[in-house]
Amino acid sequence: MPQPPRITMEGGTYHVLARGNNGQPVFHEEADYQRYLQLVACHTRDHAIKVYHFALMPNHVHLVLEVAHGPALSEAMHDISLTYALFYKRRYQYRGHLWQGRFKSLLIDQDRDLLACARYVELNPLKAGLARDPADYAWSSYRTYAHGHDNPLIAPDPLYDTLGATTPERQERYREFVRDGLRQPDPPAREESRVFGRPSKPHSAELFSTPGLGRKPGRPRKAAATAQAAQEKGAAPFVRGRG
Repeated sequence: MPQPPRITMEGGTYHVLARGNNGQPVFHEEADYQRYLQLVACHTRDHAIKVYHFALMPNHVHLVLEVAHGPALSEAMHDISLTYALFYKRRYQYRGHLWQGRFKSLLIDQDRDLLACARYVELNPLKAGLARDPADYAWSSYRTYAHGHDNPLIAPDPLYDTLGATTPERQERYREFVRDGLRQPDPPAREESRVFGRPSKPHSAELFSTPGLGRKPGRPRKAAATAQAAQEKGAAPFVRGRG
């Protein structure tokens, strides 16, 4: 059965997921995580992609990216996944497919869903039992926003500045916001939808939204507004790419 076309909007923001084949680990040691992040930094830079948030789990990857040109998403993820797979196969004498099919990319309404998506991504290590506090997990973007740790990979989340007037205030509000996520019900599976925050059950959409937090005034971003309008008409604009 053919896979549905990938939605790639000009200037779109995406929650990207890549999983190990059959749920197997793709990272074993610190050097593995470091190598993957090096590849993300290299290929996102080459394709003019901004990395807002990430979490590397032992058997899968979450990235929150803004893509200036639609086809660049598939091109960058293809290069990252292929180069890392070659590294992994050499390092562990591994044969076969490392990744489970093509990566998933869920289009985000940046003004509405970006912070909610960031929280979901950075709480993954806690939900998986890998850490008791998100600050304890080294392989996510949480420390950058919550504690000011420098990470040259990260482009500042455009909604982060709306959390407070000073850096300490923004960090504290971000920590509170992420902690609040532990008290929220787990969201429904999102891989069934191609647009983040638009699950198949309409009443579930509120689980992804962050009313009053980080929302910028004015009209919605053009990319997200275009995608929503297209969906309402029954056809979503997209660019076919690799992956």
